[in-house]
Amino acid sequence: MTTIGIGTQTSEQALDSLSDMTEALSPIHPEEHLARIAKAQAYMQANNIAAIYLNAGTNLTYFTGMQWYASERMVGAILPAVGEVQYIAPYFEIGSLNDFKVIDGPIHGWQEHQSPYCLFVEVLKQLNIKDIATIGIDESAQFFIFDGINKAQNGLNLINAKEVTAHCRMHKSANEIALMQAAMNMTLAVHQATASMLYAGISTTEVEAFIKQAHQKVGAPGNYFCIVLFGVATSFPHGVKDPQILKQGDMVLIDTGCKVHNYLSDITRTYVFGEPTSWQRKFWDIEKSAQLAAFNAAQIGTPCEAVDEAARGYLASHGLGPEYQTPGCPHRTGHGIGLDIHEWPYLVGGNKTPLATGMCFSNEPMLVVPDEFGIRLEDHFYMTDQGPRWFTEPSASIDNPFGLQN
Repeated sequence: MTTIGIGTQTSEQALDSLSDMTEALSPIHPEEHLARIAKAQAYMQANNIAAIYLNAGTNLTYFTGMQWYASERMVGAILPAVGEVQYIAPYFEIGSLNDFKVIDGPIHGWQEHQSPYCLFVEVLKQLNIKDIATIGIDESAQFFIFDGINKAQNGLNLINAKEVTAHCRMHKSANEIALMQAAMNMTLAVHQATASMLYAGISTTEVEAFIKQAHQKVGAPGNYFCIVLFGVATSFPHGVKDPQILKQGDMVLIDTGCKVHNYLSDITRTYVFGEPTSWQRKFWDIEKSAQLAAFNAAQIGTPCEAVDEAARGYLASHGLGPEYQTPGCPHRTGHGIGLDIHEWPYLVGGNKTPLATGMCFSNEPMLVVPDEFGIRLEDHFYMTDQGPRWFTEPSASIDNPFGLQN
């Protein structure tokens, strides 16, 4: 990436520097969805789980490829431990769902005056699943769906389907990693273009609008999310209610991402507009080293909590914290990412899940100095057989936030 200085271009020049980065990309193929189903079914058979319910949303998309939105109506699928997927939807949506269907399976319809939960139980009976069977319910399903199924069933053991969904989704395939790599590359280019068009007097609202245009320019529909903060507002990890106006010497924190074929990016850059003070420089360097400490701790077989401990321990060695106290890091070091911006596993104290090939994480042990500023350097990495690998290279320095590290 060619490094362009902060505040060196107009917004028009910055947009002109971007181009579509998605031409060679393709979505996940049906064969991969079938492999995911097979993996889930093998796990269910080994653990005596008769079926799981996949609600409209990312779990339904992950296993079946069907993209549908969660609403007040039950739309989803039963994935049995043996046999094909069984979809459940309102009758009037069946035509649309057939159009969105990637993996074959019958669609069982319910009319508006009928109970989809009774239909759910009836489909289980058609699959010869006994009343005493263990059934997983999508962890992201609204409570009314669980409540409806629970009231309609008699003797089923209802559990959290996360046991199955997380088992599959936390290990990314080469295709998933390639899509996330493309999304990360796109968002990093957007970050650099955004930094180049900053000027004293610009508002956070104007910057957010530019980032949306920039993501569209590189080939994304727009921002999946966008946080832009200046000055003291940067000390609030997820922002404040009112927009700010950029001034010389302000800390700038921008956290944004986009979607590429449903897979997400999520990158944060923090730097100073103008010349950093020695105080800002000191804390920025500590944040950078804490991020590197977390990365170095991420080795195959190491528990997730050890990565968080490495970052937090480094901060504590500089008198910050301890634990979640500020000045210091007020939140976990990282989260998983994929179809959801935050998914399993998490780099946080108490999580003993061992790191394994294919896991993907944010690395963002944010440093907050209350009432002054916050510094979050967020890049993601994925686990290989040889250890962690960055999706995007971390910032080189506070003066060169987009240069590659030596």
